[in-house]
Amino acid sequence: MEQNSQISQGEFQFSTNVINQIFMYLDSRIIGQGNLKKALVTALIADGHILLESVPGLAKTTAAQALANSVSGIFSRIQCTPDLLPGDITGSQIYNPDTHEFETIKGPVFANIVLLDEINRSNAKTQSAMLEVMQEFQVTVGGTSYRVPDDIFIVIATQNPIEQEGTYPLSEAQTDRFLIKEKIEYPSVNEEVAILNLMESGKKTAAPPVVTIADIDAVQEIVNKVYMDDCIKEYIANIVDATRNPEKCLDKTTASYIRMGASPRASIAFLKTAKAAAIINGRSYVIPEDIKSMAHLVLRHRISLDYSAMIDNVSVETIIDNIISKLPTP
Repeated sequence: MEQNSQISQGEFQFSTNVINQIFMYLDSRIIGQGNLKKALVTALIADGHILLESVPGLAKTTAAQALANSVSGIFSRIQCTPDLLPGDITGSQIYNPDTHEFETIKGPVFANIVLLDEINRSNAKTQSAMLEVMQEFQVTVGGTSYRVPDDIFIVIATQNPIEQEGTYPLSEAQTDRFLIKEKIEYPSVNEEVAILNLMESGKKTAAPPVVTIADIDAVQEIVNKVYMDDCIKEYIANIVDATRNPEKCLDKTTASYIRMGASPRASIAFLKTAKAAAIINGRSYVIPEDIKSMAHLVLRHRISLDYSAMIDNVSVETIIDNIISKLPTP
């Protein structure tokens, strides 16, 4: 495969150093959870939003705050509840009796990294309020549009897959706006012991930032210049097409499990995350393994399965793996 990267040696060394600094910072604050850390850094340097799924207590909030602290970014946490209103997120207008005018009070969404905790507990109207800001990077309050931070703006949303009572499942339009989705597992016994030791040590003060927002801006520009050959782009297109026309590569029974395939946003997500994966793995060009490593993250929330898949205990990850295994690797 031809390698035609436009990244200079200095740019490559700079991006590698920034990424390593962030990983070391996260390692100092979070025990284990390697997949979570990698997903967060991938979303950060690929400039996209991330959806996290796990039961409570698995360091999602800690990780999000640590990520913001590592880059000296503004962090905001929004606890989603059924009575949460759109204005509670985006902001609202408050009447000032002294000036006899309405003043705009910006909501917590005006931050570099916004954590929407248990997003599926907010109602559909409130969820939809995030659509504009996640896609257009602006909110409208009282008929006036306001831009969120122009440098770094990432939404990290969490949801609990177990508790369904009192929840409002995200629509396909909402989930599609998340660049990637990661599922977080319980820590190992050794990791849990390390967590206890960390808590016992009393190290609760956040360490100073290791990089700046400007550094992340620069790394994002470098990631955009990572070389991707046309055969890799065709590979991405074939994978996404297989989710829409699964009968082309899957057996009839497996193909029947897919109710709806991925949108073109999946192809764009592959492009961005594979380039980020290449830089993280020490390369200035994308290889097929970068695409494969991102398949679950990019597709698991973009493929809808029918009820027969649930009855037969077939997961979306199994479907993705079947597609990857059937398609020829460039």
